[in-house]
Parts: sequence; structure tokens; C-alpha cells
Amino acid sequence: MRGWLTAAAAMAASMLAHADVQPPSAFDVIEKSVPELSSAMAAGTVTSKGLVQAYLARVDAYDRTFPALNAMIALNPRALDEAEALDRERASGRVRGPLHGIPIVVKDNYDTADMPTTAGSVALKGSLPERDGFQVRKLRAAGAVIVGKTNLHEFARGITTISSLGGQTRNPYDPLRNPGGSSGGTGAAVAANFAAFGMGTDTCGSIRYPSAHNSLVGVRPTMGLSSRSGIVPLALSQDVAGPLARTVIDVAIALDATVGVDPDDPATAASAGHMPPSYAAALARASLHDSRIGALLPLFGTAPEDQRAGSVVRTALAELESGGARVAQIATDPLPAEGDVSVIRYEFKFNLDAYLRGTPRAPVRSLAEILDKGVYLRALEQAFRGSNAVATLDSEEYRAARARQTALRTRLLSLLDDNRVDALAYPTVRRTAAKIGEPQQGGNCAASAASGLPAVTVPAGFADDGMPVGIEFLGRPFSELDLLRIASAYEQATHHRHPPSLTPKRP
Repeated sequence: MRGWLTAAAAMAASMLAHADVQPPSAFDVIEKSVPELSSAMAAGTVTSKGLVQAYLARVDAYDRTFPALNAMIALNPRALDEAEALDRERASGRVRGPLHGIPIVVKDNYDTADMPTTAGSVALKGSLPERDGFQVRKLRAAGAVIVGKTNLHEFARGITTISSLGGQTRNPYDPLRNPGGSSGGTGAAVAANFAAFGMGTDTCGSIRYPSAHNSLVGVRPTMGLSSRSGIVPLALSQDVAGPLARTVIDVAIALDATVGVDPDDPATAASAGHMPPSYAAALARASLHDSRIGALLPLFGTAPEDQRAGSVVRTALAELESGGARVAQIATDPLPAEGDVSVIRYEFKFNLDAYLRGTPRAPVRSLAEILDKGVYLRALEQAFRGSNAVATLDSEEYRAARARQTALRTRLLSLLDDNRVDALAYPTVRRTAAKIGEPQQGGNCAASAASGLPAVTVPAGFADDGMPVGIEFLGRPFSELDLLRIASAYEQATHHRHPPSLTPKRP
């Protein structure tokens, strides 16, 4: 492990060597929310450029030297210039909104026209999209400054965040453990205060697992609430994109900036008429009183290894009750295993090949070419070859998997209705973060991912091994606001998050 840490530190140092890292601002960015940062800029306490400098100083200190998180795969060479331009706008009296001048990070499967989009793969090294993805365009229009792009499990096909281009990302709470995945670079970066918040994708747990393992809030939106155009796909029947942040208000502000109908993603047509004027503004009325929560007992697990995280979430349920919520225990037959309802294996080749055809400057044109050239993470070879062998989606096997997804959705909606609850609750992951190199067990991603229903994870506390644990709330279609209100009220009642001690205030 020591040799791997050294190699990763060298890789991070190489990536950061060309960044314009200035002396840190006197303003302390640690654990600051978007409203706090925005207020500080409005008061003249700090500028956007000063914030970018402060975050870059933290990246310089903690991404390339101990704990060598290796969360960043690239930095934006124009971040300081963009921040200065936004500072001039503010000085002239133009403020775009709450994200004006706010530094963020995005997962490196979001298309950015000014930085390569690699999905963590050496096969896409240097691949420069023709334009920003839909959500990136909206964030930039809202005034966000992209500090850089984060590492991910290669092509988002895994939950421990290792890639052939970016290497292994580490958990800031324990650098010998994984940060979750596939959006683990975003999770580690936000937990270590490298930016105000970050964007990730979730095909089965890839926003929620890193959030749980890094004491963050994460949102997997309803299928169709947020566009996936301009994002390297994994399986479009399950892919969604959304924010990871340290607070519920920050993910709500991020949703306000990114949701909406996109003609380039037909799934988003379903969101019309289902969005509030503002997720963030509505949180002022968040309360646990009259909330009805159903503890979905099959997802707590029965193995002895499930009890460490499970006990934290059971305590969280008691805290919800103490705050005024009504909690029902829902005992039902086991839910289907992820492998029975996932369509990643079937769709990956077709979706990736279509993306590559639409990216003229990509160095490769297909999954088959990636395999032929050997430019991939060796640990993924079996999975990639399995997907490449799928000849068509017009098969009984694929249709049966999709039918099981529909049945799961129907069952979950029935559980919500029959038990008269606003949300189903369970551990986001039944096990705390595994040691790097060991498999991560205990995932509960499929309930939301295979059904298309929304889910929000929020910090539930820390287990007896010192690692963060998340509680997940799953709801009806387009019930994000209800879930965020529950999460916000719980967050304000408990304040479970605390930053990693290995990335302290002053670099």
C-alpha cells in the first residue's frame, strides 16, 4: 500500500504541476455552504478569485501529499480567470444568483469543451468534446466556476473509484479505504473541501455510495428530472446525474441550477410540470413533524457484518421519531438482487458507442476498439468483454430484465402507498467503506436505480470503526422536494457531519 500511495502522490503532483495555484486566500473555506460563500462575496469579505485560490491551495496540499487523496484528475487552467471575470460582473452590479462565483468540481464523465473528458480511461486521454454537457452549461450560466474534474471508477463501472488514467482515489476519513464510487473523486474532493459541491452520476449507487462513505448529502433524481446529454453513458435506462454536497441546502441550490427539460435528452420531457419554483427556497419550511417514514427492513440486511452500519441507521430512525416523524417498520419479502434488475451489462456497449460516434475528437470509436487496443483497466476486462458480446437489445433476456425493473417499481410504489408513508428509509450502504483492494459489499443501490424513483442520502453518523454511514430516503416520482425537506430537517436536528481530520483547516 505504501508504494501505491507514493505512486498516486506522484501522479497527483504531475497533474497539479501545471495549475495556477496562488497563495491561499485569508478567507477560511472549510465546511462553508454555498449561502455562506455567497454572503461573504456579497459583503466583500472575499472574492470568487480568492475562493478559487483557497480551494486550489487545499487541492495542492491534500491531493498530492498525505493523505494523497488523488481525487482530482485535472484542474481547470482558466479557473482563476473565470473567477476574476465573475468578480468584475459582481462589481458592476450584475449577480447571476446564488452560484455566482462559487467554485465547484465535476466528475470527469461530464463533457467540458475546455478540458478533456476521459471517464477515467486511458482510451479517452485528451478527448475534447465539441461543447459542454447540458448540466455543465447550466452551471456555468448560473455563475459557477469549475475548479477541476474528478476521478471516477473507469467509465463509471464500479463502486471503489479506480481508473486506468486516474489511479485509485482514497477516502479522506481513512486513506487506506475506498471513497465509494463511481463518483468517488467527487465525494472525496467535496468531503475534503476542495470545492463548494460537486457533480456526479448514478447508475446504481454512484452518487449515493460516495456520499455515504464521505459524510455527504447526495441526490439521485427521478429518471427524467435532470438531463444526461453530454455525459459519457453507462446504461441510459438507469443513468442519472446529480449533486453531492456537505449540506442539504447546497444540493438543493445545485438542483435549482441543473434540472429542466432538454431536447437532447427525451427522458426529461417527463419532468415538465413536476419541478417547484425553487428546491432551495422551499427548505425554509422543512420539518419532521407529520413526516411518515417507512423503515424498509429487508435492506438493513441480516449478516453480522451488516450490523455496524445498520445500528447507526437504526439510531437515525429513533432520531427521526424524536424530531416528530412517525416511523413504521416495513417487513416484506426480500427485494431482488442488483444483478437481477440491472441492465448495465446489456446497454453499456450500445450507449458508449453512440457517445463516441458523437464525439469526433475521441481517440477511439467503440468498446470493441478499446478492447482490441488494450486501453482499459485490467480489472474491468471481464465486464467489458461481457458487454461487448451482447449482440442486440432485442432479446428475451434483456426484456425480462426490464420487466423485473417495472415490477420492482410497482412494488416499491405499493409499499409507499399501502403503508401510507412519504419515504422508505434504509442504510445507503450496509457496510462501511472497505479497505482499498477489497470488494465493497452491502450495496442498496438497486431500489432507486432500477425503479427510476428518487433517493436522497444524508449523513446518519459514524460507525464504531470511525467511518461515515448514510441513511437513504426513497420516494415517489418527482418527490425530491419532500425527500429534501425530510433530509434537511433531520440534518438540522442532528448535525452528524464533521470534516475529515486528515484534511484540516489550514494546508
